[in-house]
Amino acid sequence: MKKIIYILLISVFLFNCNTSKNTASKKDERLESLKQNDTVKIANEDIEYEILIIEPGFNFWLASTARQRGYYSQQFLENRNRLYVIEWNQRVLQPQRYSPNLYELQIDYQQGIDYGYEVNYVLYNYFIYFQLTYKQRLGGFVPRI
Repeated sequence: MKKIIYILLISVFLFNCNTSKNTASKKDERLESLKQNDTVKIANEDIEYEILIIEPGFNFWLASTARQRGYYSQQFLENRNRLYVIEWNQRVLQPQRYSPNLYELQIDYQQGIDYGYEVNYVLYNYFIYFQLTYKQRLGGFVPRI
């Protein structure tokens, strides 16, 4: 059975009630195009896990700002991800304290499973991007690039 790790933050789009069907169709195509450009999917087929991140700007940030692959060791990424996931999941469970618009879904990241370098790399960088973009602090580390 395939397990999926989802991180999903979706912007709210307001539509005018008086728009014609052609305009709505063009908007739908544009939104789908944006979704495709802002979706990062990383999969580790060996253990059947994947990360699907839908976040405007993350794909560009990952390519332009994040440290290159290989800069951090897999062990470093796993350790940080473990701490960030624990804090993230605690915030998901406290919607009265933390914005449910930011912390929508829990992340199923288990210690002892080798997710591979690529999954850990993208997840770690998403946490850094998230903290910098939304001025959040997950754990005791200052987010750095």
